[in-house]
Amino acid sequence: MKETAKARLGLIASMVIFGSIGIFRRYIPLPSGMIGACRGLMGALFLFVVSRLRGQKMNVQGLRPSLLKLIFSGIAMGFNWILLFEAYRYTSVATATLCYYMAPVFVILASPFLLKERLTPGKLLCVLAAVAGVALVSGVGEGGSLTGVLLGLGAAVLYATVVLMNKTLSGVSTEDRTMLQLASAGLVLVPYSLLAENLSGVDMTGMSLAMLLVVGAVHTGLAYWLYFGSMKALSGQTVALYSYIDPIVAILLSALILGEALKPLGIVGAVLVLGATLVSERV
Repeated sequence: MKETAKARLGLIASMVIFGSIGIFRRYIPLPSGMIGACRGLMGALFLFVVSRLRGQKMNVQGLRPSLLKLIFSGIAMGFNWILLFEAYRYTSVATATLCYYMAPVFVILASPFLLKERLTPGKLLCVLAAVAGVALVSGVGEGGSLTGVLLGLGAAVLYATVVLMNKTLSGVSTEDRTMLQLASAGLVLVPYSLLAENLSGVDMTGMSLAMLLVVGAVHTGLAYWLYFGSMKALSGQTVALYSYIDPIVAILLSALILGEALKPLGIVGAVLVLGATLVSERV
């Protein structure tokens, strides 16, 4: 019972941390690619140190058969971060997060083709409800940013790709998988950022540097460690249910700290998106 309670606290903590990342991104003046590179490398380093302190070693032999899939999924993870961080720049944190939360819906749509899973009428209804919810949340018809919405949806597609690829992996521990994916994401984003982004004139203050370190060590390394550590002691349904803390925290912080409260139609849309993804786990 104590282990289960500890796992629940770890999962809640990880979801709260994930939900606050959009606030931190607003105050880091670096381009999104460089933030993603730092996030991936610092997160991988954090997990490596934690695993060594716990006496765990990477199972190199077990990684070899899945190495290409892990590297590719890590690259997808890295560019998923870029799109999400860019979405935060073009629209509110709440809207970007809710668009990003379409990832489970994209997994549902792709599963019949890639995983040979049946698309039931109930799941299809959830997909339609989620799409309607995003349309309401976006506020495009009321002058909202279509660019921000599309970036958020693009990030969701890439994250769904990571989820689908992880479903095909076997014989790889969650710690080793996450460490290699984070390292791959960080390494591929370094040359991307240096070649494609303008880093001249970036003014990094002590505060913004501290926030970057928090995003790398806390929002990536610590949060993923807590998240995957809690999954071992909790059921899949419990993990899915608690994952809704992430967008709720993002919406609340967006309103309280950045003054980006959702409009009435946006609230209806948020209920549709979150409700649809929650119900889809059970039908």
